[in-house]
Amino acid sequence: MADRSSIEWTEATWNPTTGCDKVSPGCDNCYALALSKRLKAMGSEKYQVDGDPRTSGPGFGLTVHPDSLSLPYTWRSPRVVFVNSMSDLFHARVPLGFVRDVFAVMADTPQHTYQVLTKRSHRLRRVADGLAWPANLWMGVSVENAAQLVRVDELRSVPAAVRFVSAEPLLGPLFTPAASLDLTGIGWVITGGESGRGRARATRTGSARSAMRARLRGRRSSTSSGAVVRRSPAAARSTASSTPPCRHCSLVRADQAQAWFTAGR
Repeated sequence: MADRSSIEWTEATWNPTTGCDKVSPGCDNCYALALSKRLKAMGSEKYQVDGDPRTSGPGFGLTVHPDSLSLPYTWRSPRVVFVNSMSDLFHARVPLGFVRDVFAVMADTPQHTYQVLTKRSHRLRRVADGLAWPANLWMGVSVENAAQLVRVDELRSVPAAVRFVSAEPLLGPLFTPAASLDLTGIGWVITGGESGRGRARATRTGSARSAMRARLRGRRSSTSSGAVVRRSPAAARSTASSTPPCRHCSLVRADQAQAWFTAGR
């Protein structure tokens, strides 16, 4: 966990669980898997459980950390918090009771804005009705190509105050003859390529991606019409629908993203 994060669309990270397992191509070069191996070698207490080598790795076995639930209470000033940057809260081995404990902490600390991101949208949809959804929670899904667009459909059924999509790493087109991106009911979109020396896969998404990137190269830095967002993270804390925390990343309002993607098809 970190009180300050280098992730451009958030301010801090909070990991009440650590570890995960690969479920789709977007996981193949997982930064958290590589980092967990280093943290285990350094003796970090939270990263001593190994995962299945077929889907996980050293220090990356799914582990819940009840002692970490108290962390948000120690932050005196409001923060935008990415929940589980080193895990997935909706992993099958995270007990539903613990998910509820995490939600309860978020509800009990309304001064913070929490961002939860999952690739396990099926479980998210199944348990959503059994969770108490606080107004300061943004719920998102990762979508790396058109084969994963069902995650957006399942996210739409969740009663979160703000829903967002992370198309990062964007590995393939989001418009195909079989499926097309629909951002109805989605508030924000994060998009970007894969990073990492020697391992990053190229983003090959055709004209839709090119059209969006052209608009994201700073031709508009901050406007009321929802172009590229490059404003202070403090803005995200005022209301659930306010400008999200991103100065350099490709994060745009969903209705604008939908228009750009459609125009570039």
